[in-house]
Amino acid sequence: MSLPSGNNWTLFVQRLAHLGHRRLVLVEGEPEWGRAWVAARLAAFEAAEVLWVGDADDASRAGVRGIASKEYKRWLGQETGVLVWDGWQGNPPDGLAALAGTLKAGGLLFWLMPPLEDWSGFVDADYSRTGLERASEHPFAARLARVLAADAEVIRIRPGAEALPALPVTGAEAAPFEPITTDEQSQLVTRLVRFGLGRRRRPLVVTADRGRGKSAALGMAAAELLMAGREQILVTAPSAENLQSFFRHAAERLGDRLASQSGTALVLADGRSIRFLPVQDLLLHKPEAEVVMVDEAAGIPAHWLRDILLGWPRVAFASTVHGYEGTGRGFSIRFRQVLDRETPHWQSVSLRQPVRWAGGDPLERLVSDLFLLSAESPDGAKPSPEDVVIEPWHPASASEKELSEAFGLLVDAHYRTTPADLRQWLDDPGAQSWRAMCDGVTVGVLWASVEGGMNPELADHVAKGLRRPRGHMLAQSLASHAGFPEAAVQKLLRVVRVAVSEPVRDMGIGQRLVAAALATCERQGLDALGTSFGGDSGLLAFWRACGLCVVRLGLRQEASTGEYPVQMLCGASVRGADLVQRLRHRFARYWPVLLPRQWPGLAPDLTGAVGADLPARGVLDTDDKRDLAGFSEGYRGFELTLPLLRELEGCSGVMAWLPEQSDYPLWCRAVSQGWPWQRIQAAGLCSGQRDGELRLRRLVCQLVQNGPEL
Repeated sequence: MSLPSGNNWTLFVQRLAHLGHRRLVLVEGEPEWGRAWVAARLAAFEAAEVLWVGDADDASRAGVRGIASKEYKRWLGQETGVLVWDGWQGNPPDGLAALAGTLKAGGLLFWLMPPLEDWSGFVDADYSRTGLERASEHPFAARLARVLAADAEVIRIRPGAEALPALPVTGAEAAPFEPITTDEQSQLVTRLVRFGLGRRRRPLVVTADRGRGKSAALGMAAAELLMAGREQILVTAPSAENLQSFFRHAAERLGDRLASQSGTALVLADGRSIRFLPVQDLLLHKPEAEVVMVDEAAGIPAHWLRDILLGWPRVAFASTVHGYEGTGRGFSIRFRQVLDRETPHWQSVSLRQPVRWAGGDPLERLVSDLFLLSAESPDGAKPSPEDVVIEPWHPASASEKELSEAFGLLVDAHYRTTPADLRQWLDDPGAQSWRAMCDGVTVGVLWASVEGGMNPELADHVAKGLRRPRGHMLAQSLASHAGFPEAAVQKLLRVVRVAVSEPVRDMGIGQRLVAAALATCERQGLDALGTSFGGDSGLLAFWRACGLCVVRLGLRQEASTGEYPVQMLCGASVRGADLVQRLRHRFARYWPVLLPRQWPGLAPDLTGAVGADLPARGVLDTDDKRDLAGFSEGYRGFELTLPLLRELEGCSGVMAWLPEQSDYPLWCRAVSQGWPWQRIQAAGLCSGQRDGELRLRRLVCQLVQNGPEL
């Protein structure tokens, strides 16, 4: 087919829609030529069907809607017929993968970029956001180019080579594709209705790839539940825009029963309603509702998901399996622990059949290949420890199989592994990696990045908050928040991710990977090995076993996990070891003051684990011991003894002993974090102040008699 006219493109899209397929149109050439070429093609389409991602002025000149790539999240849950992605304005992988999923059958994705052969040296406008602009080569982009070049169904447009491909021929009698409700989707609606009318505390978790109709199913089920007599159904998601499909399908199912409707509420004549609330408002006001539905759950911090789970009698969660706002597998693996503990009768259901496009859609397969959305950690028999080999590894030069196995491990192990992480891993010039191999299969992987090495003047500016160079997260945090500029001067290796296959997690492979990284630090003359992670007592125990020590706890909860970041270091040089000790002793001094003020809700197990890792900061004198005995024997009051009890936590061995005792949660809340007795009683830790004080006296008595030497 020759140079396509507007009508030819229209016919091409009609043919695609008949097949239920979508295609990528790669526009390779100078930016102004590419924009003009695409704008000319858009005249053949309805403007309301087109979304231009890039510069607002370019979208305006083309007469279509436009957004910046960083705004992609507000478009999830919506549909587009044509997507223009101006790669000259930047290519954040998460945004491109996400918006590709909004295209319906017959949709075209126009991607404006340089010729494929130039991608490895292309300086992406998005690199400066993540510190990648200092890289001379970009293996991630080079890999994308290889995948695109090898895909015969990618439509490549270049000056002088502008032709449409032939499409598969089907018989004239073949029915056109229609985005109708699938059997799986109908069964899910039935399951959701049964759940919404059924017993309390039996949450339902729905997982599906993008385009499987889970949001539509939630909306249809919400409508059915309202018609079945439920008074109020609440739905939440990362943003209201994510729920357009939900509300559209709910409104269609309710039909003329609706008294009023908007993009965030459907109300019947008798006042029964389906309403959207942002997560924070939902948790702040806690309105009554028989059913709460959470869509795009992987995009919501885990601690909020737990609060929703415990706050209402019937909660359904829906999440994308291979996602870009946070992977559904990571969500399922991590959140499953909460579900098992809090609601052991929870249920799970998955959708596999696509609804918005046909099975075998070329664009879905291509996007999955480009960003390894279907990467799976390898299966295999459990090996002997001596069969596992730890070796340095370079993901940028790995085969597709090896890279997919390793990335699959990261996806399964971490709640927020996205395509952007894959780019950072491959392109970061400071990245170093190791893998654990057994019989040709990757069973563990560690990804780290060199940070610091700044000149003293820049480090001083970082410590004062005047500069924030990209790509030095841990070094900058220790310089600016911990107050040690030398942390940015020294060179440290920060472990970004470490993951081990589930069947071999009790074999010490993770520790061996960390030991390999530490040995490399020593050989390369780096000063320390460090890590930063969302606070979890199990993870802290792992890193302690690897030889790292707590040096800082962040004051603000991470947006992704809702947990306070724990930062740990291990010295690899003399000056690195000295810095670690100074950071530890400073944090130990600040800990008893900051804990009740900044971390009053920190879980007792994590509070105890942090406290146990800190160096001793004092000893008791004779007067202290007399007062302690007075408290344990019942004649000295709790409030008068509280300063001494907090000082007691800093004595050698005490915080290794206390968390092992059954009443440590009571101690943590009353002594360490300073909760009032009414709040402690409401948390179920005692029946009242009298009971609480009596149990603390007994605990101190046991400590004096059976605990460490004071």
